[in-house]
Amino acid sequence: MSVATTRKDFDSSRFLAGIARGIAGALLFALPMFMTMEMWELGFYMDRSRLFFLLIVNIPLLVILSDRIGFERTSTWRQAIRDASIAYGLGVLGSALILMAMGVLKYDQSPHEIIGIIAIQAIPASIGAMLGRSQLGGQSDGGDDAKEGDSDDPVHERETSYAGELFLMAVGALFLNLNVAPTEEMILLSYKMTPWHGLLMIAASLAVMHGFVYALSFKGSHDLAEGMPSWHAFLRFTLPGYVIAGLISAYCLWTFHRTDDIGSTQILMAVVVLSFPGAIGAAAARLIL
Repeated sequence: MSVATTRKDFDSSRFLAGIARGIAGALLFALPMFMTMEMWELGFYMDRSRLFFLLIVNIPLLVILSDRIGFERTSTWRQAIRDASIAYGLGVLGSALILMAMGVLKYDQSPHEIIGIIAIQAIPASIGAMLGRSQLGGQSDGGDDAKEGDSDDPVHERETSYAGELFLMAVGALFLNLNVAPTEEMILLSYKMTPWHGLLMIAASLAVMHGFVYALSFKGSHDLAEGMPSWHAFLRFTLPGYVIAGLISAYCLWTFHRTDDIGSTQILMAVVVLSFPGAIGAAAARLIL
């Protein structure tokens, strides 16, 4: 009885398939950051206390994300922590191998530089490894088997609470912000934009967020409950989601030293600029996770 229970709780073939999808996910979702010069340079000069804090923040994020879309169905937090650790390990290993293959990491570099570059790249790579579970998940062959496979999929079966929806939006905003927050263009745009441009950007971000989830009928989009006015969903999900995207944007800009030595107006404008891709990431996370 215990052997059967153990096999039911841990399917090694499915787990290994999840590992393979995790590696593919790390490559697919983090490749743009592997090939971005600003991300390499962050490993040289980024304040180590800020980098360490970002690495620590990524741990509970991966654990909670693993509980929803881990490499296999998880029933305990211990299993979720195991999957999160594996995703982090895949992120570190994948980052090191790819950066070495591209010539970014070299043997004559100091350990300080090598560790910094790998650490900063491992964060989006680990999230990508975890996202590979939901985006690259396979289906069983055959009608009944396919249905059974779908029913075993925690991504599609598990209901998401309101707090869970907000968490997924935060993950989506963070992942997309990691792509663009290190770039100089965020600060350049903040200087080019006027307050009117900023207001227009905020309105566009809110419209895109709401449209992605409720108006454009994408796969995975949400339908309003019968009799529920559209403004209710806007106030309950879209507006809080944009606030979350703004907070994540501000944190990313601070972490990557993009708020150092610039005025408060430019910081606010940079947050508004970065919140646009952050809002798209937040909305997309509700559709695909």
